[in-house]
Amino acid sequence: MSKEANEYESPVTFITEHTKPSRMKRAAAKHLIERYFCQLTEGCGNGACTNEFCASCLGFQPLDHNTAAIRALELYKMNAKLCGRHSAAFPDNSSAKETHPTLLGDHHRKMPDHEDNLFPPREDFREVHYLTEEKVYEILGICEGKKDYSPLIRVIGRIFSSADGLVQSFRKDKEQHPNTKEQLNTHQAKDEDKDEDDKERTTAMEQESEASASIEGATGSTEKRLGPVEVSVDIEAVRRVYDRLLSNEKMESAFLNALVYLTPNVELDLTYLDVYDTNPDYLNIFIIVMENSSLHSPEYLEMAMPLFCKCMSKLPLPALAKLTRLWSQYSVEHLRRMMETFQQLITYTVISNEYDSDSLVNDDECVVAAAKCLKLVFYANVLGGDLDTGHNEEEEPASESSELTLQELLGEERSNKKGPRVDPLEKLEMIAMENPADLRKQLFVEFEGEQGVDEGGVSKEFFQLVLEEMFNPDIGMFTYDDSTKLFWYNPSSLENEAQFTLIGIVLGLAIYNNCILDVHFPMVVYRKLMGKKGTYLDLTDSHPVLYQSLRELLDYEGDVEEDMMITFQISQTDLFGDPITYDLKENGDKIPVSADNRKEFVSLYSDYILNKSVERQFKAFRRGFQMVTNESPLKYLFRPEEVELLICGSRNLDFQMLEETTEYDGGYSKDCRIIKDFWETVHSFGEEDKRLFLQFTTGTDRAPVGGLGKLKMIIAKNGPDTDRLPTSHTCFNALLLPEYDSKEKLKERLLKAITYAKGFGML
Repeated sequence: MSKEANEYESPVTFITEHTKPSRMKRAAAKHLIERYFCQLTEGCGNGACTNEFCASCLGFQPLDHNTAAIRALELYKMNAKLCGRHSAAFPDNSSAKETHPTLLGDHHRKMPDHEDNLFPPREDFREVHYLTEEKVYEILGICEGKKDYSPLIRVIGRIFSSADGLVQSFRKDKEQHPNTKEQLNTHQAKDEDKDEDDKERTTAMEQESEASASIEGATGSTEKRLGPVEVSVDIEAVRRVYDRLLSNEKMESAFLNALVYLTPNVELDLTYLDVYDTNPDYLNIFIIVMENSSLHSPEYLEMAMPLFCKCMSKLPLPALAKLTRLWSQYSVEHLRRMMETFQQLITYTVISNEYDSDSLVNDDECVVAAAKCLKLVFYANVLGGDLDTGHNEEEEPASESSELTLQELLGEERSNKKGPRVDPLEKLEMIAMENPADLRKQLFVEFEGEQGVDEGGVSKEFFQLVLEEMFNPDIGMFTYDDSTKLFWYNPSSLENEAQFTLIGIVLGLAIYNNCILDVHFPMVVYRKLMGKKGTYLDLTDSHPVLYQSLRELLDYEGDVEEDMMITFQISQTDLFGDPITYDLKENGDKIPVSADNRKEFVSLYSDYILNKSVERQFKAFRRGFQMVTNESPLKYLFRPEEVELLICGSRNLDFQMLEETTEYDGGYSKDCRIIKDFWETVHSFGEEDKRLFLQFTTGTDRAPVGGLGKLKMIIAKNGPDTDRLPTSHTCFNALLLPEYDSKEKLKERLLKAITYAKGFGML
């Protein structure tokens, strides 16, 4: 279907008889829609009116202005009956433009008497039709002098709820702005000049083409950089105004309410009119709104951002390309703020709704629109940053069962020995070798001699016991940093590759079985799992002491060669504490590090520590991980930080959310005395005791994705007052709590239970 057919489906002959309506016919269409709106909201004034689409008709149900605006468009499309001008209640076009903001022109959400209802009749600077930084400060000064900020609040609400007002505001050019409605109409008429439209449209398409070509070619080279994007809005002025005004709560509410009023009309403009084609400065609306640093707040996420993102996603491709190029020039902080705003909107929407097979998250309009906006930030980051594409690790496809044998996984040397050491973990390895595809099935665990149905808790316990064995310092597979509390691969480990493969399998299984693991790896491990190599910046959390030393080397302003006397040969200690040397370059011990080659030294040193020295161990680890996840789009959908969240859960424990979602059984309720004592006791715990409690009750001390509110815990009554300790069923996230007769006894018994609990069940 053609673009024109999509936009103009009305049977009105003077609208559809031409492929491209003239501007005069466009104005006539707008006027018809205005008349329908007035008819729906005010009526024709005829007390005997029989038109069912008129508010004067007997039995007509009053409509709010939003519903009336949508209904007016529907009536226009179906060429519905229009009442005649019975009285002054139904004005002609000239009076309507003075007394009633137009539906698609002045862009007010509330139509007749909108400003009078929203702003009381007092000093409100009605002659101000747009804002500049100077005008804002002028009005602010007057308000501060009178200790009354209501005039500025009304101006902010009026201008920021009007698309035309916002488009004209905060211009960085020095052209004369129209101050009267006649001048404003003249100015708009000039903007709509056909030749200028064609010129702007051509320019926008060229910019979009350049942006697309740059994005497509970015993976090969980052040398091509786009020139600066010129927009008419003064972005720095907008930022200064926001910084000045957002500290005032009333001002913040004005911006929020204005955005709520603005977005419905912007959506109508983008849906039914080619506003960007006729005026490319329409993009200023989105530029200005996105500079608001409060968009991530819950009020915006609930009331304004869903529809605003929907509006942004409806921008034509040239506009999106121009917006992306503009954002590519922003600082990392600004891009991160916008990214987190869209991410929080998606998170807020998903958490606030329930999805099933009939209502998929993919079908949620808000999630889809926010994801499209997030894509723009991603492209802006691609255009403006240094791409991390020059050091992809070589992919290793997961081995099929026919290619993977017990000897290959466990090592030929062990299989040839008589009486091999019995490893209880090898039975999980056997599953991987017989048929790796079985690893992607649901895992059910049963402990010998233990009762318990695996509803998730038993599996969590199993994973934790396996990891405790593997991360045991006595085994020597990993080194542990007391300062960072993180593990790293031991380059001198004597364990064969099978053990590292098993750890990779365990991490993959945790994702497939929705289990949270208590794994303490630096972020570079998850980057490497996503196909990247470790770089100098990754040393910040994995090897902070080394990072600081290399940082000082790079920043040193003296004579590096004479003062530091280091070469391209480095020294480490092996598993037994003996020193070993490694040449970063051939004959490295004879090559001094100088100011000219110190960056190369840092790069080679980092590559050795994070990649080459642990290549054998990490390749085996990644092989196990890919045996489980190779058929999933994990690496294409998730960032390393999100993969860590899937495996390890969130470190943020909000016990208030846990209390709100906890259920009760066996005679307990949230109003029971002991339950109130229980939550007061738990909330008084320190961070470590809270983690112990969570470990005792659920089998892990981490929160699932979405927070503790997503964890359904049950507290059940376990008899009257007694000296017995509380017990738990981690497979059901259930705490069995006796009805202790005092709060002190409850705290003492609970602390003892969570402190001395170990393994599956209670000691």
